[in-house]
Amino acid sequence: MISFPDSFAQLHSMIFDIDRIPPAVVAILITLVIGMITGPVRGNANPFLWGLVDMIFGRIGDKLDKLDRSRSDLTFRGFVIFAMAVLLAGIMAEGAKLVTIEYNYMGLAESVFVALALSTGAVWFALLRYYFALSTKGQMKKGGYYAMARTSRIDLNTTDEYGMTRLGMALSVRCFDKALVTPIIWYLIGGLSALYVYAVIAGLAWRFGKDGYGKGFGAVPLAIEKLLGVVPSLLAAFFVTAASVFTPTSGIVKSIRSWFGAKSAAPYSEGGYPVTALAWGLNVSLGGPAKDLNGSALKKKWVGPQGATAKIEPYHMKRALYTTAMAQLLFVVALLAAYLWGSYFPVK
Repeated sequence: MISFPDSFAQLHSMIFDIDRIPPAVVAILITLVIGMITGPVRGNANPFLWGLVDMIFGRIGDKLDKLDRSRSDLTFRGFVIFAMAVLLAGIMAEGAKLVTIEYNYMGLAESVFVALALSTGAVWFALLRYYFALSTKGQMKKGGYYAMARTSRIDLNTTDEYGMTRLGMALSVRCFDKALVTPIIWYLIGGLSALYVYAVIAGLAWRFGKDGYGKGFGAVPLAIEKLLGVVPSLLAAFFVTAASVFTPTSGIVKSIRSWFGAKSAAPYSEGGYPVTALAWGLNVSLGGPAKDLNGSALKKKWVGPQGATAKIEPYHMKRALYTTAMAQLLFVVALLAAYLWGSYFPVK
């Protein structure tokens, strides 16, 4: 007869390899420390691999994404870019594996390669810079604006200070989801290959997806990213909801209610359950229409409980950052707990 610990450990091992958890945790620490020291690279606080996608495919993608073309034509063009990018991701992953075999350095090499698909510290650097400038009415806002615009691909010249702060709050949990939780989950499941493929697809969805309001060029990466990311996104939302318990003045009950058919919920392409859980937990209204850096109008949905304020003040931003910090801490604790469980109850 199989005991509960043994059966749970077997299920545990079928989903992912616990031996990948230590390199994953070290990678998170690497991105946290380096990101907080250096800040966003060229204003982009997203993972390094997303920036690489932008560098290689950004300009050619913009040239191919012509609004006068039919949706089917644009979708096919986007698929070609998608296929090339995924092929590149596979090649990079194989190269990274060879390097880690040759130069292991007690697993540190693999952690460095994992870190290229993550972002934590750089996001904190950008958002904290904006928050401190917002709170003190200082002169650092320009740099904060640039980092948020580059990271979110939203033209901040078309919105007011409230809109920028709403964007920053939503960006904190969207990066927690797409630049931390989901890539780590895919790394645990499939190693560097799954991690790099997911990261490149997520980078394409960020660069060309227009939050779901494009004409078709970003349709393929958006659809595949949703297929790969919807379950990890629910996990990220769970940690955002759980973090509400530790956030002063946050409403855990409202955050939980947002899971059950909330009318003012964010579509998946606009942040999904993590953004919804944050908005409801803090009793604020996030989202709203915007323009991307290419000038496309994004008729983004308003997210939050009825009657919640959209006039976001600095203390709202502070609570959002605190919630995200607690969610990240809870995620790391969960990873370590999973590793300890797997170590104490190995599969027989």
